[in-house]
Amino acid sequence: MRYAYGVTSALLLAGSALTLVTGFPAGAQVAQNDQSEMRSVVPRAGAPSSFADLTQQLQPAVVNISTRQRVKVQNNNPFAGTPFGDLFGGGQGGPQTREAQSLGSGFIISADGYVVTNNHVITADGQGEVESITVTTPDGTEYPAKLIGKDAASDLAVLKISRPTPFPFVKFGDSRKARVGDWVIAIGNPFGLGGTVTQGIISAVYRNTGSGSAYDRYLQTDASINRGNSGGPMFDMAGNVIGINNAIFSPTGGSVGIGFAIPAEIAAPIVDKLRAGQAIDRGYLGVRIQPLSEDLAASLGLPKNRGEFIQAVEPGQAAAKAGMQAGDVVVKVDGKDVTPDQTLSFIVANTTPGKRIPIELLRNGQRLTIQTVVGKRPTEEELAQQSFDPDAQEDGGFGGKQQQSGSVLQSSLGVAAIPLTPQIARQLGAGEDAKGVVITAVDASSDAGAKGLQRGDIVLSANYVNVASIADLERIVRQAKTEGREAVLLRIQRRGAPAQYVPVRVR
Repeated sequence: MRYAYGVTSALLLAGSALTLVTGFPAGAQVAQNDQSEMRSVVPRAGAPSSFADLTQQLQPAVVNISTRQRVKVQNNNPFAGTPFGDLFGGGQGGPQTREAQSLGSGFIISADGYVVTNNHVITADGQGEVESITVTTPDGTEYPAKLIGKDAASDLAVLKISRPTPFPFVKFGDSRKARVGDWVIAIGNPFGLGGTVTQGIISAVYRNTGSGSAYDRYLQTDASINRGNSGGPMFDMAGNVIGINNAIFSPTGGSVGIGFAIPAEIAAPIVDKLRAGQAIDRGYLGVRIQPLSEDLAASLGLPKNRGEFIQAVEPGQAAAKAGMQAGDVVVKVDGKDVTPDQTLSFIVANTTPGKRIPIELLRNGQRLTIQTVVGKRPTEEELAQQSFDPDAQEDGGFGGKQQQSGSVLQSSLGVAAIPLTPQIARQLGAGEDAKGVVITAVDASSDAGAKGLQRGDIVLSANYVNVASIADLERIVRQAKTEGREAVLLRIQRRGAPAQYVPVRVR
């Protein structure tokens, strides 16, 4: 795994060499969730002399979470296609399925065993499928966990474990009362070292990391958080969960004192809905935005860090229907100022779909107010299909989130592909009415790889038949194999180049 200066997932994936249990008695801790008893261990003003009493009460409710997954990996066989290929497994060099594990943290929020964690802790993230989830309590007892609900946008998930006696549990606090400088403690499973406790202070509230997501709004802490702390709780000095540890900023992958936690004010309502089996609907405008940087603000003659710039408007969505245009600067939404701490994405995502709201914007130096009916945010999978980066690194094993093609294209042509949407067509420089499928990955050992096909190529036709969907291309490939043809003639459109025909051998 490569690390760079940036926000990186705190999840510990498949590779823990050591897991410890703490051995604290869990059952006796149920009554200690009573707030009257919690007050007796709250430190006085100033630096606490010890966190031991508070930790002893909270630790039994913090659990380790492990999963078993079946993931696809690329078989880089240097002898693929030769008489010696089968001697090294997988003569064709295609993807193979292997078993993997992941480790993370979580915490129990009810006596009947509901557990909160990060979605990325219990999700294979497009690389395969999760076969089982196990929750381990501090006394070393393992419980099979049932997935109750998950939400990729907020990176939250709720699990359920069961036993005859009640579980110790903790409660969400009010993260809105958190202040920079407040003491916090984090408990989790870093690098598989279960029951690890770290302390620090809140370094910033409502930190925007620049990811552009609808929930890019975190509590920042200098409490040591590492891979495996994902999904674990951040406690205030009253023993309340005010954040869920989620990510780190690191040049090495280890803690450098900059960690991020999902605020309880965001997490708690989503957890309640997931626990109740309710759908989570979010607002959506259908715009591509950019923060108002210093240079961009200077070019427009505006103060920086106030408002966001509209780079593109998606046809047919709420923004387009309301008359918003590329080049507009949105300064206020539903009476709320758009700032780095309160982004346009955050405000809109937390607005009920169907609600009519005013949006104040600047256009050509003039301030306008338009009325907009907020749309419903598509799923993360649907949003992923609306965006495509042709320069992104291929995932040789065909496991990317955007991969939609079935085994026919992968096994027969050595390519993975997704449908060509109007949004992706624009990003690839094609007309919005273009039809075809987009190649997302190419097996280097296949004939398609040898012929130079690459990520971002658009397949317009196959054997002179126009291709409008993945199913169309699969049907043509199957027909060619049925007829005994050894190759399929593809018409390929590459950005900045004229379309050309490329014969690709099937396998």
